This record gives sequence, structure tokens and C-alpha cells, in this order.
Amino acid sequence: MAALQTPSPFAGCARRFTPRLRSLLLPATMSLSSSIVSSQNPDPSCGTGEQPLLPHSSLEIAGARSALLAGFDSLRRPYRAFPILASNCHVETIFAAFTRSRPAVAFRRECLRTPDDGAVALDWVSGDDRTLPRDAPVLILLPGLTGGSGDTYVRHMLLRARSKGWRVVVFNSRGCADSPVTTAKFYSASFTGDLRQVVDHVLARYPQCSIYAAGWSLGANILVRYLGEETDKCPLSGAVSMCNPFNLVIADEDFHKGFNNIYDKALARGLRTIFKKHALLFEGLEGEYDIPKAANATSVRDFDEGLTRVSFGFKSVDDYYSNSSSSDSIKNISIPLLCIQIMTQLHHLGEFLGKI
Repeated sequence: MAALQTPSPFAGCARRFTPRLRSLLLPATMSLSSSIVSSQNPDPSCGTGEQPLLPHSSLEIAGARSALLAGFDSLRRPYRAFPILASNCHVETIFAAFTRSRPAVAFRRECLRTPDDGAVALDWVSGDDRTLPRDAPVLILLPGLTGGSGDTYVRHMLLRARSKGWRVVVFNSRGCADSPVTTAKFYSASFTGDLRQVVDHVLARYPQCSIYAAGWSLGANILVRYLGEETDKCPLSGAVSMCNPFNLVIADEDFHKGFNNIYDKALARGLRTIFKKHALLFEGLEGEYDIPKAANATSVRDFDEGLTRVSFGFKSVDDYYSNSSSSDSIKNISIPLLCIQIMTQLHHLGEFLGKI
């Protein structure tokens, strides 16, 4: 999925975004069978002067410009999976889940109170304020559904960013990674209020820094929606969307096909675990809530039907999915956006790796 044309002011920040994001992300993703696209630079001459790590000298691709896309020879070649291991998306996913290491990271937690008396938790790498320069770029990480700073895929990205001199903070949504839950509401694919507060908080703390954000799956969906809502007023210097479902209606349909049911059940189990820790907050709720259905959900859809869609004012779970997708937001984004889509049937690879 390629982003649409963006205004020319984008070109100015592309020069600093391109080399940083290339050096940070490509080593982590070149081993995957990925389709990489980004928001466009109307000026195709905007290069970095560096030896390119991709067939083209810039990460900025104009979706409607065949001349630029033609520079990516790999896009015209058929996909050939790595023998045996990656020949099946499920084998690849499960292999990674059981064999990938979980790096040890010391965090310093900061809790933010939200306007509705809720709370989110920011996990900063302990000691970074002493070891990094004040103007070091900051990367905000948004894990996938029920994910947080304890997940393997988050920590690997965190360590790679720190090795490049970036300051990193993990945004743990309400209830995730033991983030406190103080109201009868978690979070949703459509709700960007908490992220907006986190970005503003980070900017206030490091006003002289370039701030970036990267999200996986549901976190990527929330991030892309936020970017579209902010349009040309977005304070971020760039963003990365990884394994974004983009269209939640299609993602929900895929979850109920074949082996994907295993992932659906694993994510539902994670949702139930978070819910049960805070079940007393939801006692006696009136209206359309179906608390028993959420508490005993065997699928993500069950949980969203019983709780999420009601909490955020949607008429049905289908209404929630159709109006919470980030696919319609791309046309309004005015900052560099790198999208990485894994070539598998699984839209929620990131979350699953942290749930087995």
C-alpha cells in the first residue's frame, strides 16, 4: 500500500529522516521478506550522497511515479521464500517465537494521567539521560495489541535504536505491560488521544530534539491515524508503520481463516489476562456492555464486541472496525512515513511473537 502525494514542504525534512531511518531500520528488516513503501518526496533528486542500501538512493517513493518505482528491481521479481524455514508463514512465525532471544533492558517508568482520569505508562531506558546528548533523536515505540516493553520484538528494536545513539521510549497503552488502569476503558484502534498526549509530553521534555515514532500492527494503525489527523501540523519528524492491518474489516475476516485462528485465540487470551487484572472496574456497567463475553472472549472480535466498541461509542463491532481502519488516513499525512508489510497472511505477527 503506497502513500499518496504530499506537499513540497515534506522535501526539507526528508534529508535528515532518510539516513537515520535507513541506518536504524533496514538492518533489522532486510532479512525479512518485506514490501517497503513510504510517503513521497515530490523532489526525486533529494538524495543523501551515501552509498544506498536499497536500489534507489532515497527511501522516499512517489506512489504514482513509475519512474521512481522502476528503480526497485526487487518489486518486479517474484517472491522466493528462504528454503524450508520461510517457505511457510506459520512455520516462520512460530520458529521466531520460540527461538528469538529476549534481551535484558533496565527501564525507568513514567506514568501519565490522561484527561479522562486514565493512565498510560512510558518506559524509558534507564540511564539514557546521563549517557546520551540532550539533542539525541527520540524514538517512541508503539507495540501491537496487548504488547508492551516486555515483548521481544520491542526490545530488539529498542536496542538497535540505542546502538545508533537514539533515545527510546516505549508507549505502553492502558493495561499493557502492567500499565495502570484507573477507569473502565482500555484503548482502541481508533483512539489517538493517549498517543497525542504522549507525543506532546515527549516534545515538551526534549524540545530541541527530532521526535520519531514506530508502531507495530494495532500500534501502527493508531500511529497512522494520528498522523492523518495531525496532517501538516504533525510535530513528528518521521514515522514507521510495521505490519499494519490498515483495513480492520479484512484483518478480522482473515483472523477466522484456517491456521490464523491460532493467532486469534492467542491474542484473545492476552486480552482476557489484562481484563481480569482490572475486572472490578467494570462491575455493574450499564448499557450495551457484555462483560461476560469480554471476560471469556475466545477471539479478538468477542472482546471488541463485549467491551471495546461500547467503550468508544460504536454501534457494533463491524461499525468499530470499518471506522477505525488507518487506510483512509494515509492521504492526509504530511511527514515521511515508512511502511513495512511482511509478505504473509498474518497481520499481527508482532503481537503473536510476544504471546507464545
